[in-house]
Amino acid sequence: MTYQVSRRGFAKIAGISAAGAALAGFGLIGCSSASKDAKTAEGGSKTIKIAASPTPHAEILSGAVKPLLEEKGFTLQIDEFNDYVQPNLAVQEGEENANYFQHQPYLDNFNKENGTDLVSVAAVHYEPFGLYAGKKKSLADLSAGDQIAVPSDATNEARALLLLQQEGIIKLKDGAGIEATVNDIAENPLNLSFKELEAAQVSRSLQDVSIAAINANYAIEAGLSVSKDALAVESAEGKAASTYANILCVKKGSENDEGIKALAEALRSDKVRDFINATFDGAVLPVF
Repeated sequence: MTYQVSRRGFAKIAGISAAGAALAGFGLIGCSSASKDAKTAEGGSKTIKIAASPTPHAEILSGAVKPLLEEKGFTLQIDEFNDYVQPNLAVQEGEENANYFQHQPYLDNFNKENGTDLVSVAAVHYEPFGLYAGKKKSLADLSAGDQIAVPSDATNEARALLLLQQEGIIKLKDGAGIEATVNDIAENPLNLSFKELEAAQVSRSLQDVSIAAINANYAIEAGLSVSKDALAVESAEGKAASTYANILCVKKGSENDEGIKALAEALRSDKVRDFINATFDGAVLPVF
């Protein structure tokens, strides 16, 4: 399937044959399906194919999870993606056994918009969303008419707006919650404007805007430290920590596959917890 990115989601626009071309463009090589790859000879090494964002997800998988699975006779193949669309398509079409890059609200919205049948197997970690300096070096420096960059996808835009509300910069309509859009802003004292960009592009816009609301994984990729560079972050005690935990995702019906159960167990192990805490300087927090 081919999907067209829109502001509130993704609309399915073409046939199944286009999926192969789309996925090939992201470096997926080989013609055998993930399910076929995962079913090797009894007693031999079994391959689990997983799609992941480079940071922190692929780092966690390669640095801590892969060795644990090897001890259990599984080979973990990690395919890196730099967007939030293709990893779900790859699992839906059977090119990957699982993915690890998203939180539950994003998955729920993706399934709703695209008619996909993907489910969460385990919650693994939380990445505090942050506000970062562009042309303005502090939130106190914001002035009338300044522009703020936010992710354009439905769930992450709401998350950015809730953080801006947390800092007293805007106020949302009552009940807007995790589905808030810029249309739900009730009070905007500085008459700020909002530059809505695909999530991976927000950090690249810092020089063009006053401040930007950036997902932690993309902040890390841009060389930003959540603990040192963020002007504000989501409260660890707030609803965000549970709502936006990053999950291991599979196609419905695969939850109890041997390899998936082993993968979920490894992702929520003491070794992974220690690896996350030692590696990411507070930008990634285990939720187990």
